[in-house]
Order: sequence, then structure tokens, then C-alpha cells
Amino acid sequence: MVEKISYENIERCPVTTTMEIIGGKWKILILYLISNKINRFGKMSMMLRNISKQMLTSQLRELEEDGLIERKIYAEIPPRVEYFLTAKGHSLLPVIESMKEWGLNHFKEQQTAVLATEA
Repeated sequence: MVEKISYENIERCPVTTTMEIIGGKWKILILYLISNKINRFGKMSMMLRNISKQMLTSQLRELEEDGLIERKIYAEIPPRVEYFLTAKGHSLLPVIESMKEWGLNHFKEQQTAVLATEA
């Protein structure tokens, strides 16, 4: 059931709080990649073609500060860094999966509409 909100409390709304943590263009995609074992900076950078290295670094730091991911540095030459979801990050996977399913369902509708107009 969706709770009614007023403009007086929208800033304290749980949805607002969630969006402050995972909102923006990149964070959900980064979490999705890490959940799929794409957890090294270079590989993430390749997968997210339009993200700058500075933005990827910033988003990874924010996700780490918010406790959604952790960074592991391996004592190797050259150094290797990998990112992993924390328990808090794993708790977002059902949300991400729901977003994926929603996108698939609506993409199918969009594709069907495009095919119908081309016929």
C-alpha cells in the first residue's frame, strides 16, 4: 500500500532517502555489474562506455561510503582492486531485479508497438 505523503514531509520520505543513496545515472548500473562479477575498475569502465574515469571513481567511493560495496586491495604487483557487495548492497538485489523485469516487460511492449507500426 502506498502511503500518502504531503509536501511537508517529502524530504524525509523513505523513497527520497533511497534515491539520495542509489539515485543518479550510474549507481544502479554499477551495483548490477558488481552483482554479476564485473567488479574491477577497468572492466566496469569498459562496460559503462559513457562514464568518465573520474565519475566512476566518485560513484564507487560514494557507494563504499554508504556501505553498499566494499573494496578489496590485493598486495600484488601491479596492485589489483576488486569491489564486492556488502550485505546492505545484496539487500538491493531484489529491487534491481524488479527494475530489470519492469524494463524487460516494457521493452517488449515498445518493440511490439514498433513492429506494429512498421507492418
